[in-house]
Amino acid sequence: MGSSGFLGEAGMETAEWYRYFAEREVRGHSPAYEALALGIAADPRLLELIDGLPEPKRQPNLLLAAVRFLGGPYDEFGRFREWTVSHWAEVRETMLSRRTQTNEAGRCASLLPVLAALPQPLALVEVGASAGLCLYPDRYRYRYDDGPEIGPAGSPVLLTCRTNGKVPVPERLPEVVWRAGLDLNPIDVRDDEEVRWLECLVWPEQTDRLARLRGAVRMARQDPPRLVRGDAAAALPDLVAAAPAGATVVVFHSAVMPYLDAEARDRFVALVRGLRAGGPPVRWISNEGSPRLPFLLPKLTADLPERRLAFLPALDGEPLAMAGPHGEWLDWLA
Repeated sequence: MGSSGFLGEAGMETAEWYRYFAEREVRGHSPAYEALALGIAADPRLLELIDGLPEPKRQPNLLLAAVRFLGGPYDEFGRFREWTVSHWAEVRETMLSRRTQTNEAGRCASLLPVLAALPQPLALVEVGASAGLCLYPDRYRYRYDDGPEIGPAGSPVLLTCRTNGKVPVPERLPEVVWRAGLDLNPIDVRDDEEVRWLECLVWPEQTDRLARLRGAVRMARQDPPRLVRGDAAAALPDLVAAAPAGATVVVFHSAVMPYLDAEARDRFVALVRGLRAGGPPVRWISNEGSPRLPFLLPKLTADLPERRLAFLPALDGEPLAMAGPHGEWLDWLA
């Protein structure tokens, strides 16, 4: 799922949400989206149209991706506004039928030190898997700071990560013997139209992210992941039970919590903690958004240093690091 958070549950007005997106998320990363989001935040007609959507569907990245997906302009606000208003029925339909399922393989750089330190081999289960591109941490190449590359030389994807603190950078990749993903709307990497939607979720100027996405898709198409349609409560226990004996089962997720209300988050945490009760423990890796935003697991965020748009890799509920939203940096806490 995407790095653009669902802030509506905190009572944030739509105009404020779009200003936040412009000033705190895309500023310095996408001048085009910053200009559009600021324009939308100041435009009563566009705000009226957006407010006609269910609250979770008012997300800035969802609107902007929908316009791009439909072929609308996004290089200048006036043209964007005119096109979006005149094509609102199509934009609205796309926003209602799609989700911000940004599938950022770069987050594997944040997860790798945690995965590599667990007892091997691993059986991976990702919640909110989208197209499943984060299910292949053993298929990518990595470079932490100026260190040597880790991973298969022939991989089409190189993930680079700046580190701070005592990051336990592994010398070798984890051994993954089984992998499966769970999503409300799984995306088939073999479907060109679905992949085009994933590409539209990447902000316009982020050419490196787009190239990374395309490389990860090419790799995944050679060995498509097992993806199950459903929610965690219904499908996660069966997926965990299907993992092979002798492997460490790891349930993990990134940028999923913004899309759950507080009650659903509590149910999810209880579900994960209760898996395989009395049997081999299931390890739980979470990698969720900034600790100063309201949609996080509150027990994970107490007394942590504030850093804008940080993610929080944690193992079994214990925070380990602060990380960039796309795995671009990793600050170890211990």
